Amino acid sequence: MKRNNAEQIGELIRHYLRQESLESPLNERRLISAWPEVLGPTIASYTRELYIKNQVLYVHLTSAALRQELMMGRELLVRNLNRHVGAQVITNIIFR
Repeated sequence: MKRNNAEQIGELIRHYLRQESLESPLNERRLISAWPEVLGPTIASYTRELYIKNQVLYVHLTSAALRQELMMGRELLVRNLNRHVGAQVITNIIFR
């Protein structure tokens, strides 16, 4: 199989996902899965629950001090998580 055929198949899959409205939920799942990789194992160990609703990532943490620290870097976290996924998945993060 030629290389450009593989690229065409990849584009067809992306088009199908967009058409069936599956691209956004897939990217949300990828972003949530990327949390430990982007923030590291220490912060991930303090994370109890993650979910996305209306382009907002809700993060439940077990440490109030860590929650305060992450709130100050919220905009950078949004950019880094979106960049890791390769799409604009979230616009804000709410820490609880």
